[in-house]
Amino acid sequence: MKLRHWTPLFGFVVPNLVIGYGFVIPHSVIAGVNQLTIGFGITIGAACLTYWMGMRSVLREPGGLGDRRGS
Repeated sequence: MKLRHWTPLFGFVVPNLVIGYGFVIPHSVIAGVNQLTIGFGITIGAACLTYWMGMRSVLREPGGLGDRRGS
């Protein structure tokens, strides 16, 4: 996979981490390390895993984005 395949994921993850952990969570009642902040991080991590699995699936299927034999 090339860097261009990862740019949409970076466009989702980086703002979520910066806004969530940088602005929203520190100024709220859930500040600090607790179940809610860990859950937020796990949710973003799961989104990354889902994106990676989907891209891997699309790039491997015949006629998909990574198929060099395509039309």
